[in-house]
Amino acid sequence: MNVRDIRCWRVYDHPLPPGFHVLAERLWPRGIRRADLLLDSWPKELAPSTALRGWFGHKPERWEEFARRYREELFPMENRARQLLEESAGQELVLLYAARDREHNGALVLRDVLQELYARHPGKQAAPEDRGRGPSG
Repeated sequence: MNVRDIRCWRVYDHPLPPGFHVLAERLWPRGIRRADLLLDSWPKELAPSTALRGWFGHKPERWEEFARRYREELFPMENRARQLLEESAGQELVLLYAARDREHNGALVLRDVLQELYARHPGKQAAPEDRGRGPSG
């Protein structure tokens, strides 16, 4: 995985791009049947808390403070965030979000945190061209 390989995508926009699909929401998106959204992961614990989401209320003037508080919530979840990077196994990581606002939503903060985490600890991610090869190549 490369840090550029994490993208945010509104869950209501179709078709979904290829990749490792992660729902970056604590609640299931309204109007979407579970059978209609094929997910690879739904780490609810990495989504903003209910209290923080309520305080933010998708008000752009609260964006900077929301992002700061959300980062604080994510700090103790670093191991889970790293696990999510490993689960994607070199695929593009697609963070799905439900908010209407494409410039002020939790998936953007989570993406930035994941990119920073990956940059600090690249790990042993397999490049897409290396997946499925044995030791002899």
